[in-house]
Amino acid sequence: MTQKAWFLLFEGAWVTLWISGTAIALGLVIGLGIALLRSARIPVLDTILALYTSLARATPLVTLVLFLFLAAPRFGFPLDRTTAAILALTLNTSAFNAEIWRTAFLNFSREQREAALACGMTPVTFFRHIMLPQMITTSLPGLVNEMSFLIKSSPAIAIIGLVDLTRVTNRISAVTYQPLPPILAAALLYMAIIGVLIKLQSLAERKASRLAM
Repeated sequence: MTQKAWFLLFEGAWVTLWISGTAIALGLVIGLGIALLRSARIPVLDTILALYTSLARATPLVTLVLFLFLAAPRFGFPLDRTTAAILALTLNTSAFNAEIWRTAFLNFSREQREAALACGMTPVTFFRHIMLPQMITTSLPGLVNEMSFLIKSSPAIAIIGLVDLTRVTNRISAVTYQPLPPILAAALLYMAIIGVLIKLQSLAERKASRLAM
């Protein structure tokens, strides 16, 4: 592995990291919003959101990336490669996150909710200071698993020409005719990214536990 090869691998890792990171951040917030709206059980809206989550989870990520990149211009919404990739990853992960959040919401103790409201606490204050920290704690393992899965599925964005970590690995292998070293290096970089996620999970769990006290 030459210095140039390592530079290319780090460059590809950065593309993977920032595109996946942006999608993860958006997906967490959108997923929470979908879960709260579905919990309100608004008739027509609940049906639409249920259909969205089902379709987004069932559609292969490669298919979704290609569809957005190729079909959006036909409807007057041309997307560049980066925007199409972030949008596809966000639509995918927000659907999975919505179900994780919704499960935490449905399993939340009704007694705590009734006690807080009986004490005069407003619904917003109750949600922010009591319910959300506990939901984060119970949902974190599932959310981090989904983040890890999204990062490992992100090579799907290479199909529209983005040079991510996996695509760089393939290019180096094609030039050097030695596929094993770049593959091992890419694996180490993926493991490092996932390792940081797991560390952040433990830190967030401790923070959420303190907030829930």
